Amino acid sequence: MKKDFAVIGLGRFGGSICRELSREGMEVLALDLDEDKVNEYRDIASHAVIADSTDESVLKELGFRNIDHVIVAIGDNIQASMLTTLILKEMGLKMITVKAQNDYHEKILNKIGADQVVHPERDMGKRIAHNIISNNILDYIELSDDHSVVEVKAGDKMGGRTLVDLDIRAEYGCNVVAIKRDRDVIVSPMATEEIKESDVLIVIGADKDISRFEKNLVLED
Repeated sequence: MKKDFAVIGLGRFGGSICRELSREGMEVLALDLDEDKVNEYRDIASHAVIADSTDESVLKELGFRNIDHVIVAIGDNIQASMLTTLILKEMGLKMITVKAQNDYHEKILNKIGADQVVHPERDMGKRIAHNIISNNILDYIELSDDHSVVEVKAGDKMGGRTLVDLDIRAEYGCNVVAIKRDRDVIVSPMATEEIKESDVLIVIGADKDISRFEKNLVLED
């Protein structure tokens, strides 16, 4: 079902979200104080306006109460980010996602009711670090402070062996939830499934367990 979104703050992070949501055919209201940034998104977003998100009357006038999901992507102004989040929460918005600058900012956002807090720079840093450790580590997504999902190429250490042989769950405490094979995806693969070197495994587990799994079965010698 088509949803209405608003993106507040059109820097690199907010702008990227605005472009992608618009590309997916969503209704997007783009808002920023910077006239140049707003002009950049006039032909991308459904609506692009120059406005101060810390002014509750402005948000009400723009119809924010009818928006399904607001992304607060304000850059360096932590005070404006927090005040905007608080106003949106008090207006009864259904879903509020906020970009945090640091852990202290995140704690306050959680206390004032943000539904989701993201650290794009920190999270992207983790993904890139895992990607550059090995060509076989294709992606890394943090699920929580302690658990993640990693997407890895099987390579010669796992190729030709079954999940029973590797015993990943018992040895490393991780679960292989799916295997990508060419254009097919094998969900919840059988323990007897033989892995091919070109397969991509989606593995979920605690970070410490995933680290051991990567060192022993993914990283090249």
